[in-house]
Amino acid sequence: MNAPDGVLVVGASAAGLSTAEALRRKGYRGPLTVLGAERHLPYDRPPLSKQVLAGTWTPDRARLRPPDILSTLDATFVLGDAAVGLDVPARTVRTASGQELTAEAVVVATGLRARTLPGQDGLAGVHVLRTLDDTLALREDLLAGSRVVVVGDGVLGTEIAATARVMGLAVTIAGPQRAPLAYQFGALPARLLADLHTSNGVDLRLGSGVTGLASHEGRVTGVCLETGEVLPADVVVVAFGAAPAVDWLAGSGVPRDNGIVCDSRCRAADGIYAAGDVARWHHETLDALMRLENRTNAAEQGVAVAGAILGEDEPYTPVPYFWTDQFDVKIQVHGVPGAGAEMSVVDGDPAGDRFVATYRQDGVVTGVLGWNMAKQARLLRQEIGKPALVGGKS
Repeated sequence: MNAPDGVLVVGASAAGLSTAEALRRKGYRGPLTVLGAERHLPYDRPPLSKQVLAGTWTPDRARLRPPDILSTLDATFVLGDAAVGLDVPARTVRTASGQELTAEAVVVATGLRARTLPGQDGLAGVHVLRTLDDTLALREDLLAGSRVVVVGDGVLGTEIAATARVMGLAVTIAGPQRAPLAYQFGALPARLLADLHTSNGVDLRLGSGVTGLASHEGRVTGVCLETGEVLPADVVVVAFGAAPAVDWLAGSGVPRDNGIVCDSRCRAADGIYAAGDVARWHHETLDALMRLENRTNAAEQGVAVAGAILGEDEPYTPVPYFWTDQFDVKIQVHGVPGAGAEMSVVDGDPAGDRFVATYRQDGVVTGVLGWNMAKQARLLRQEIGKPALVGGKS
């Protein structure tokens, strides 16, 4: 396959930048455009809920590359102009400002949009955390407030809660699970994570759904639970998940179902590819459609898409991986653990705050979790897909 006459990357994100950089590394010298809805140059999202929110990093430190390095890409960055439509046969993207950008290959890397609660829009003191501007606005409110309720007991919600607590606020987490991340991690790590937060002063109000927000004169005053209780708050952070940002593709013909549906080469249509949080592709090893929301996948999938554009006929079959840092604990997860899998501790000791656990289903290792044992967990990831190790303690 000949190199395309122009590549347009829609999304100035980690996945978008990874695609652009990989294209150049692999020898592509044609026209390259990166379109971004935000005014910022590409930045990293994991620090937003931790270092940037806490104020230990300036926003510039979260940039993925400094401007002088980006200039060596010889790419045109069109920033602050969101994509609003795609003509697939013409491979043309229409933007909010009315521009029409055309390329022989189009990569969609538009990521996610945060989910919100009914009545949230326009209510002062209520925040989501998806973008750098979201983080800066939340930090300003946290510095002025004293009580924050985080609606969400997953990775993002617990990270925000830990950061806010370190900043000195009274913090409450509300969510439907019995313990934080119970669905993703299973009972033991979730219980340890709950103990970690409570020992650091976080109030857990879990196991009850959130029904709405209480307010007075246009500002939030609390979070309403299905039990009828209202959790008082100066600041509320809604962090119970995000949805693929694909609304702008309505009517384009690009297949959408919990993301952009792609083949094993991350191709959604002729000349149209997807990378990062928005891509739901066929994982040939697992023989399943998969969509991953993590930084590692964004970078790796960008490289895979660049290869596919340039004619490399290789399926994208990663071992899923993500990490989270909360208080003094660092957790690494390889593969797909899941609450329904059987878990065994195979190294270290949970009582000592350092351990590695494997997850297995039908006698096969499906995931590895490291709790303050990153190196050991990484070594064990090679066991994923193999018969389970003998021994360990659940």
